[in-house]
Amino acid sequence: MLFMPTIAIVSQKGGSGKTTMALHLATSAVYAGRETRVIDIDPQATSATWGDWRGDFKPEVMTCPPVRLFSTIEKARRGGAELIVIDTPPHGDTASREAVRVADLVLIPTRARAFDLHALEATAGLMSYARKPAFVVFNAVPARATRMIEEATKAAEAMGLQVCPIQFGERAAFHRSSGTGEVAAEIEPDGKAAGEVDALWKWASGHITLKQLPARGA
Repeated sequence: MLFMPTIAIVSQKGGSGKTTMALHLATSAVYAGRETRVIDIDPQATSATWGDWRGDFKPEVMTCPPVRLFSTIEKARRGGAELIVIDTPPHGDTASREAVRVADLVLIPTRARAFDLHALEATAGLMSYARKPAFVVFNAVPARATRMIEEATKAAEAMGLQVCPIQFGERAAFHRSSGTGEVAAEIEPDGKAAGEVDALWKWASGHITLKQLPARGA
């Protein structure tokens, strides 16, 4: 398998924020100078729709069924991609397994509510066999929810999952930007949502191996 740094966004529950996280993370990578592709293996193709709204601006969004994931990554590599971010469907065991199989890093977005945490059990089972670096990322976190996050962290860790130190708050900028083919940093550059995404990108990029960028002016 040819080297291609790949981040998979996986969750078995709908409404967890997978697509928002995938698109924001990939766009942050683009702004950081990385030629990035989003591969959407969700039949609903929400990432692809966002890509249509975005037009010619990067990142490019590619679609494929799970069984074509490896060949689509290879196509992206031949097209100059340096980083892949995979958006997966909810309740998609086959899709999730394929995404995890090719991933260097798996991010598992979830809300810190009881039903959402219960749904983590299926993903935890998948990760116990995959043996890939995987982290729960709490999403849509309400203000002043310290105790909620502490309890949710204990629940995730009890399932054998690690928890990312970066969280996404319940931010209107995430919702507003998605409907226009943008990301939070493009509509509110100094907003809290933009800061959280930037922090997640910096954290995630430290967990994958990226080629060193040439010095500016080189």
